[in-house]
Amino acid sequence: MKELADLREETDEIAGVQRALDEARETLDVLGDEQGAADEVERLFAGAEARVDALEMAANFDREYDGHGAIVSIHAGAGGIDAADWTQMLARMYLRWAESHAFGTHVAEESPAEEAGLKSITFFVHGQNAYGMLESERGVHRLVRISPFDQQHRRHTSFASVDVVPEIASDEKIAIDIKPEDLRIETFKSGGAGGQYVNKTESAIRIIHLPSGLIVASQQERSQIQNREVAMNILRAKLVQREIEERAAKLTELRGERRANEWGSQIRSYVLQPYTLVKDNRTGVETGNVAAVLDGEIDSFIWPYLQQRSRWQ
Repeated sequence: MKELADLREETDEIAGVQRALDEARETLDVLGDEQGAADEVERLFAGAEARVDALEMAANFDREYDGHGAIVSIHAGAGGIDAADWTQMLARMYLRWAESHAFGTHVAEESPAEEAGLKSITFFVHGQNAYGMLESERGVHRLVRISPFDQQHRRHTSFASVDVVPEIASDEKIAIDIKPEDLRIETFKSGGAGGQYVNKTESAIRIIHLPSGLIVASQQERSQIQNREVAMNILRAKLVQREIEERAAKLTELRGERRANEWGSQIRSYVLQPYTLVKDNRTGVETGNVAAVLDGEIDSFIWPYLQQRSRWQ
């Protein structure tokens, strides 16, 4: 039924493009050279073009988990309080992007820093092709700006790492076998703003997968059972991603290919001072409208990356 719904959504988009073109043709036939006709036709063409671009992008999502939702984890790197603030800024950017695409979001865990910002945050992005799109964001993001936390107003450079794994439904058949004896489960009190918001029960869950060393946590749900389910979903997704990467590494070795390891390397720079520029180091795409990018307008970076990736495959 899910596959049927996805296919129906795709055919509906194609039908929408056809309707827009038919309406443009009818507008020309009826109104001809009358005032406003050209503007209306241009509007219809622009809408059809946007839909075709979206369909072309969706055609790149042909890998095993591209059509799934995504689980995004952001961790502060070098840069102290500025890195924690940068982590929070990136989380806002991706959540605003998800909102603009009508994707649902759900924060699973966040760890506030001592002074400001976040040490880390993990959230779900629910929606078709969310993983296929956000996979391009995996890597280290660099921020250069005059630090608002520096009384001497010096320029600071800070880093945050973004990890993206596919969301795997608990009832979905996968080849990952998670044995209960391989798990160490810990409980702790959820963090909060203090005062009446402090959680006085140990409802938060931390799961350590002993064979891989992976650690996942969930603290936003009301009960241990709910947090455990969310944490297990994250663990399952990370193990799937680990297998995908191992499989890709083996194929690369067999083919004799050499590709840059993007995780752990700087993929994009965001410069706020002394000039404004966002530049993707993989594709060369850049823009001076940093405010729009930090407000969630990142499709201009995602699409060129997908085109580049399709040439690699």
